Amino acid sequence: MAHPQDHGFCSNGAARLALVLVGVCLVGYTVRQSLHWRFIMETSSCPPCLCDCSDESALVPIDIINSSFTDCGKHEPEMKEEMEKDIVALMSEELSLQEAVANETLQRSEELLRTARSVSLHYQKEAEKCTAGVETCEEARERAQGQLAEELKASEIWERRARELGWEEMTI
Repeated sequence: MAHPQDHGFCSNGAARLALVLVGVCLVGYTVRQSLHWRFIMETSSCPPCLCDCSDESALVPIDIINSSFTDCGKHEPEMKEEMEKDIVALMSEELSLQEAVANETLQRSEELLRTARSVSLHYQKEAEKCTAGVETCEEARERAQGQLAEELKASEIWERRARELGWEEMTI
């Protein structure tokens, strides 16, 4: 007999409902933004911006491609230098930065791994010492138990001989 799957708090229906609500919110946000900008453009007194917004430029940030900002940052040398870079230079710089971050992360991970191995080795040595100590104690306990058994036998023999010779236990 098949049993219904129990997904806890979140069932398939609830997950679908959540996804639909998120989708509706995203569509509503997008439509609202476009209507908002259209309304602002209709009411503003400045002329419309003439820029080429083709589909190909959607993959690359518009502010990198758009050359209508040529006067931006003219007074700041660093900004002027950044604005004059072409997209290939910017992308290669971004890749080199990501590579540097990845290398730093890798070095930190390797250092943490070395530390973890060192700590693990330390605890392994401590565990071996503890195991050796437990084995030593167990051997001593077994020897003591054997000696106690021998002492009990010897006591029983001496008590039996004493009774045979007339010894009686005194009662108080």
